[in-house]
This record gives sequence, C-alpha cells and structure tokens, in this order.
Amino acid sequence: MIKIDKKIVGYAVNQPAADAKDAKREFKREDGGGERADVIRMHEKLERPEMLVGSTYKVKTPVSDHAMYVTINDIILNEGTPYEKRRPFEIFINSKNLDHYQWIVALTRIISAVFRKGGDVAFLVEELKAVFDPRGGYWQPGGRFMPSIIAELGHVIEKHLIMIGLMGTPKLDAGQQQLIAEKRAEYEESRKQKDAFSKNTYPDGAQMCGKCNTVALVLLDGCQTCLACGDSKCG
Repeated sequence: MIKIDKKIVGYAVNQPAADAKDAKREFKREDGGGERADVIRMHEKLERPEMLVGSTYKVKTPVSDHAMYVTINDIILNEGTPYEKRRPFEIFINSKNLDHYQWIVALTRIISAVFRKGGDVAFLVEELKAVFDPRGGYWQPGGRFMPSIIAELGHVIEKHLIMIGLMGTPKLDAGQQQLIAEKRAEYEESRKQKDAFSKNTYPDGAQMCGKCNTVALVLLDGCQTCLACGDSKCG
C-alpha cells in the first residue's frame, strides 16, 4: 500500500505510446499455425485495392423494356501463393429504367456490405431467390419461372459464386436422376398417340371426310374429294 500524505491537486491518465497508436491495423488471418498464419482472409476492414477483377451479367426480363447489367467485382486474396482465393467484394447494377433506381442503389449497397463482411455469403442467394413479386413473375427462355426481378438477381449471384468456387454446382444424386428418368419415360409413353392419326398415310393438310370419317379429304380439280372412300362434293 502507498500512503498519500499530501493533498491531491491534479491527475492524468496514462496514454498508449505514440508508436503503438500509429501502428498499422492487423487484419484477421487464418488459423492453423505455421505458414497458415500468413494467409489473409476476407475482413470488413480490408481496404479496397485500386484494381478489382469483375464479371458483368446481362439480365433482360419481359416485365421491363430495358435490360439490367449486373457487375460483381472480386478481390484476390493471397495472390501468387498456394492459398490464393477470389472473393466477391462489391456489386453494381446499371439500368436505363429509373423506376427501379432507389431499390437498386439500396440493394447494391447492402449486398456489397455483406460481401466485405466476409464469411459465408451464400445465404444471400436463397434469400433473394425467395422474393416474390405480388404482381406475378415471368418465364425465362428455356422454361424456368422467375418469381421476381430480385429472384433473378439471386440466380445471377449464385452463378457468379459457383464460377469463382465459393459455391458448389447443385447436382442430383444417382437415385434422384434414375427417378427423374423413369418418370420422364413414363410421361412420354403416356403422351404417345395411339389412334388412327398416329400413322396417317394421306397428305398433310387433309381434312376429315364426313362419309367415312377418315382424314383424307383433299382438294382435287377444284373439288373436295376423299382419297379413302372416293366421295366427292362434285358428285
């Protein structure tokens, strides 16, 4: 214990040394020890480099007259090392349609902030794909239904994450593939035509004959004539 015999007339708080205060911030690094200690991972304090690698995707929907161009820029971590990784860093959406300007700006800022946070960003895909437009969705060429424009942006981000290796390509197991093949073969078999029309030997465009009920009525010399029974409108 220290006994104070004099009156306290002032005080001061100890401050950290100037060199410690100005020291450069350390980014979080991968665990594991050894050489793994030098591997930098994605972190929200990671500064943006002057150049990023990007990919641009064109989104054309039938609900809008103008296409949207989605650009996703990636940062390359640990470049030139065995631990090199490509991670999404920011997203931009450009469109001539000013009706969507407000939500486009808000959405790009939020998604970019999630990208820079690091970690598993794949949850964004499912969240965006689950957004439904109350006015109804639309069909893409090829038969895929899109419930909203936001859902299509989710598919674009999914495609990009698969391309850079952050997500795996969704695949069906052997049992599911076999089941789909069986159901498809069963459906195609049930759709086959099994009546007299399936093997029609008469010319294309022939009509139904009212006398013999055969699709063999054609126009000969300006008169409707049946090639099956010989019935003719001209007698």
